[in-house]
Amino acid sequence: MAAEIVNPRSDSSADQDGGAEPLDSFDPAFALHRGGKMAVQATVPVRDKDDLSLAYTPGVARVCTAIAEQPELVNDYTWKSSVVAVVTDGTAVLGLGDIGPLASLPVMEGKAILFKQFGGVDAVPIALDCTDADEIVETVVRLAPSFGGVNLEDISAPRCFEIERKLQERLDIPVFHDDQHGTAVVTLAALRNAARLSGRAVGDLRAVISGAGAAGVAIARMLVRAGIGDVAVADRKGVVSADRDDLTPVKRELAGFTNKAGITGSLEDALAGADVFIGVSGGTVPEAAVASMAEGAFVFAMANPDPEVHPDVARKYAAVVATGRSDFPNQINNVLAFPGIFAGALQVRASRITEGMKLAAAEALAAVVGDDLAADYVIPSPFDERVAPAVTAAVAAAARTEGVARR
Repeated sequence: MAAEIVNPRSDSSADQDGGAEPLDSFDPAFALHRGGKMAVQATVPVRDKDDLSLAYTPGVARVCTAIAEQPELVNDYTWKSSVVAVVTDGTAVLGLGDIGPLASLPVMEGKAILFKQFGGVDAVPIALDCTDADEIVETVVRLAPSFGGVNLEDISAPRCFEIERKLQERLDIPVFHDDQHGTAVVTLAALRNAARLSGRAVGDLRAVISGAGAAGVAIARMLVRAGIGDVAVADRKGVVSADRDDLTPVKRELAGFTNKAGITGSLEDALAGADVFIGVSGGTVPEAAVASMAEGAFVFAMANPDPEVHPDVARKYAAVVATGRSDFPNQINNVLAFPGIFAGALQVRASRITEGMKLAAAEALAAVVGDDLAADYVIPSPFDERVAPAVTAAVAAAARTEGVARR
């Protein structure tokens, strides 16, 4: 029997009497999470001995033998081709940081139910008790025969880049680090629509990204591939530029394909005259820096729970404002991307998720908004039932075009 979680704010006499209230009694989040948020459910009946003989022995042996002779049959006669492993080491969980694998499990369960709810994809949370990049890679490689795809989640930078790259090299199933690419896909979709609303093309825009971690690097890469006019990325020490001698290998690479204008100095310096601010770092951007941006600018302040620029401030100067929060318009939410991306990849049994598939996902997501485009509606709601089918179809078609589809 599980130990009861008690209210840490209860007084000492309650603790001594053993009468402390469970956290469920005053916090609905704990009530919802008690016992976990998901379970395994059979898709076939086991009502009698005939059902048992088919679902298990001896019937299952015939299926096993067939798969042993033709390994590709595993995709037709097990759930492998429709299930994703949601893998973390607990080192970069939401805004909580390095809280470890056990504390990460509620988030991984949440991710799994979002896969099912919004994409119809089964997912299994896997929290690993190791942080060494090579150990994580080896562990996931050994688990991979059970899954059709791997969603890497809440793994800190810069290790996340190495882990994803090595897994992509060693596995023939999609590997997708959502903190990087899911954020980038949704950001690009919102930016496309913001540009359309203002009568501009993405190629007309100069963007500044605050944050050179997983999301910031991935957004920069995707915006460059989408043809943005220019993009500069700033970390805690200022704009990432080739003249700095303190850059990590990832940031040196980043400096090589961003900041064509050669901007140096601080984030505030870079924002002067910029068309777009994208925040994925936390902290606070001074109002004066926002005011220095170009007329009709876009502010995507996505830190949670506190945006880098509060929407009330951003609206004084920006034509379009987006955040990562659900209580403001234009929420940049990864759930708009990853369920459909994996659903599309699994549908065609893709061997990997390509850049073309990600761009297709962004275009499809932006298109859902259609003629309803407005300053407070540049990205659809996660509850818009058109989102997942549109992204799924676009990703599946792109996989075929890119030659990574196997059916």
